[in-house]
Amino acid sequence: MFTADTCLLPDALRAIARAVDEGLDQVLQPPGDGRDQLYAAMRHAAIGGGKRLRPLLVKATADLFAVPEIFSLRAGLAIECLHVHSLIHDDLPCMDDDDMRRGKPTVHRAFDEATAVLAGDALHAFAFEILADPATHPNSDVRSALVMELARYAGAAGMAGGQMLDLLPTEQMTSLEAITRLQEWKTGALIEWSVDAGALLGGASSADRTALRAYAQRIGLAFQIADDLLDVEGSEDVVGKRLNKDQAQGKSNFVTVLGVDDAKEMAMRLVDEAMDQLQDISVPAHLLTEIAAFAIARDR
Repeated sequence: MFTADTCLLPDALRAIARAVDEGLDQVLQPPGDGRDQLYAAMRHAAIGGGKRLRPLLVKATADLFAVPEIFSLRAGLAIECLHVHSLIHDDLPCMDDDDMRRGKPTVHRAFDEATAVLAGDALHAFAFEILADPATHPNSDVRSALVMELARYAGAAGMAGGQMLDLLPTEQMTSLEAITRLQEWKTGALIEWSVDAGALLGGASSADRTALRAYAQRIGLAFQIADDLLDVEGSEDVVGKRLNKDQAQGKSNFVTVLGVDDAKEMAMRLVDEAMDQLQDISVPAHLLTEIAAFAIARDR
């Protein structure tokens, strides 16, 4: 199994969390009219807390190709907005009916269900507004590619499709193949977009993009396995959300299908495979290496 002395990641995590919070604070200022509650709900969900893994993946990949930080940070804000949209909707009573997220009440608990739906919708739309803005990249072809790819990864062929699979009767989702497909779409799709976005911003070669997407696919699954393990082995105070959800709802996941030990082994194998993919790109990727290790070593 791959191991590394983590040295870049702690500072990178702190820096991206600060940059994302500052950026969201700027762009989500209440307008001082009847929409103020909507903006308050968006800010409640989006600012503070969270690992900011997706914005970090955008920046870490973009940095490989010397992309100006303003471009990668804007793309990072976009993917964080879309990710938070998914969390707001995932927490609704019609989905997982959760009370806590990132250590604070979920949006429908802090406000109400209607406001939560609208906050999620508004963040979803805002993600594409950010990407389409020339401030994100001067080349309209690059902006168009970012928008098109995010629409694909977020829709029925990606995150939304995975969420639909998650709502299917448990007896239809009990095999490793079914759980893998669900999580490749529900969780992995936005992680894959994040890495590919950094490559797109940097004009990476087709070969580099292919290797980086393969890396992202593997860490996306490893990240989800770690989530499933935390659901049974973690601390609610540390994780910041309700645990043992899948067990309580009778849902299958990597741990229920494989067992704890085999799930950990699969996660470690996926990280090793991700590392192999990084050997195929044209520039060293030390931070991406550390992020892959973090995917299964984290406690939240």
